[in-house]
Formats: sequence, C-alpha cells, structure tokens
Amino acid sequence: MLRAFVNAFKIPDLRGKILFTLLMIAVYRLGSHVPVPGVDIGRLQDLSSGQGGGFLSFIDLFSGGALTNMAIFALGIMPYITSSIIMQLLTVVIPKLEQWQKQGEVGIKKITQWTRYMTVTLALLQSTGLVFLFKTQFQIIPDEKFTAPRIALIVLTLTTGTALIMWMGEQITQRGIGNGMSILIFASVISTLPAEGAAILSQAGGVAFTLILALGLGLIFAVVFMEQGQRRIPVQYAKRVVGRRMTAGGSTYIPLKVNQAGVIPIIFASSVLYFPSLLASAVHWEWFQNLVNNHLASPRSPVYMVVYGLMVVFFAYFYTAISFNPVDTADNIRKYGGFIPGIR
Repeated sequence: MLRAFVNAFKIPDLRGKILFTLLMIAVYRLGSHVPVPGVDIGRLQDLSSGQGGGFLSFIDLFSGGALTNMAIFALGIMPYITSSIIMQLLTVVIPKLEQWQKQGEVGIKKITQWTRYMTVTLALLQSTGLVFLFKTQFQIIPDEKFTAPRIALIVLTLTTGTALIMWMGEQITQRGIGNGMSILIFASVISTLPAEGAAILSQAGGVAFTLILALGLGLIFAVVFMEQGQRRIPVQYAKRVVGRRMTAGGSTYIPLKVNQAGVIPIIFASSVLYFPSLLASAVHWEWFQNLVNNHLASPRSPVYMVVYGLMVVFFAYFYTAISFNPVDTADNIRKYGGFIPGIR
C-alpha cells in the first residue's frame, strides 16, 4: 500500500490530481476559520460547549468546526446533500426528471444544474433561519449590528460559502481524485479528531485512549471489509456480428455489493433529522420545541434512536433501488447478447 502511494506521486497525472485535491481541502479548511462580519465569536464558542451544544454540534460535524467559528463555510455541505435527496426523491415521482435521468450525460447535466439551483435556495433559507436563531436564542449578534443590511450581508456570505463548497466538490470530482463531496465531508469529520483525541487522553488516561483507538481502528477495518464485500453474478456474451466485424464472446460478472448504498443512507437520515431542529428555531410552538429538544434533537433519546434507525433502513432500500435497477440491468444484458448461465 505504501509503495502504491509513493508510486502515485511518480506519475505526473496522478500527482497533479492529488496535489489539486489537497489544495481544495486546504482552501476548504481555511474558509472554516474565516468568520462572517458582525458576529460575537466568543459567545458562540461558549454556547457550542454549553446549552447549545446538542444542536450546534450536529451541524458543526458536517462543517468541520466552521459553525463554531461562524465562518463563511458554516452551513457546510448540508444544503447540497439535502437538495440531492430532494432531487432523487423527485426523480421517482416526476416523469420529466426520470426522462432526463435516462438521457445519459445530457440529462444528468440538467439534473445537476437544478440541484445547484435548489442548493442555493436551501442555503438562503437555512442561513436566514440560523441568523435569527443566533440572535433570538443565543444572542451572538449585538443589537446595534442586527440591521437589515447586516443581516443581508451575513445571509449572502453564508450562501456564497455554500456555493463555493459545491463548486470545490465538483472540481475535485472532475480534476482531482474523484468523489469531491465525499472527500469534503470526510475532511470535515476528521478535522475534529485530534482535539477529541487529546481531550480523551487528558481526561480518561492512556489506557482508555489506547482502548478507544483500538476500537476505532477495528471499526474502520470492519467497515472497509463490509464495503468491499460483493457477490459476483457471472454473465456470458455470445459471438455476434456488428457490421462486417465478428465480436468475440466473453465472460464477465455483475458485482452485487453487500452494501450497495454505502454511507449515503446515514447522511440522508441525519440531514432529514436536522430539519425539525431548524424548524423549531423559527416556529415558536412550545409543544413542538419540547418535542424536538427532548426527543428528535437528542441522540440519547430512545425516540431519536428508533426514528434514526428506521430512516437509515428506509434510505438504504430507497437508494439501492435507485442506484441498481434490475430491470434496466437485464435489458442491457439482453441488448448486448449476454445471459446468466443456468438462467434464461
């Protein structure tokens, strides 16, 4: 593995992709520490470890600490994830979107463009909600600075930051090593590990730190082992004549992964559970706020665990049905003269 990593830097094309990806990650982390104008950063950092920690920590996880700093990337990648969920749900419901999906690259570009529009719209709504939440509930914006022009500036800054994150993710996918959005999410999550590891080491001691580290490495190994697991369905192709050429038959396989949906269901479920917390900050219904604060926004609540688990299972089925369509796969195999041995 180390030899392959070293050899990657010897190939100019791969070296350029890796360095470009690292540059985008560096810009992303830099933007997570540049605060928006007119916000009391010290007050927000105190709240992140105090009474507001439960709600803020969830969003802070996907923004890599940018929310704690009220940085230009405070919204993180969440608006894009949410818009992607909505577009995938609408693809099943709206025939026009389903038609675009079957058009190939041209249709995918149209869906991607509408996903971008929806991301900017959601970023506007979420940034506006967060500004009023921070002012009314957390008091991090001074009264003399809470004016219409300053609110518009903060909302515009947060929305632009989200659009820039979306652009960087797409650039990593096109010009970097691929999977840009997943890499940015990964960078956000692991950015807090050094501080958390230092806190565990200082509070629990070396023995507990070693056990937790071993448990974490074991979980990573188990996740990778399950992610690589697949069942290979053999497919054979007969010889056929294309024009004046005879194409030779061959054998290949369909890789049916054990975990077809990957980590997407967990991200989808987390983003859906984020909406009640954001809605509770804007709707001043006491019963709804109590429901959200005591159950839907508390990871230790049994209601939260049950709802979260059911959503993960639902999105796993849903995303697998979207990413792997047995009917389309069978049509493609038949179109190119293939068959599964022993099955018609």
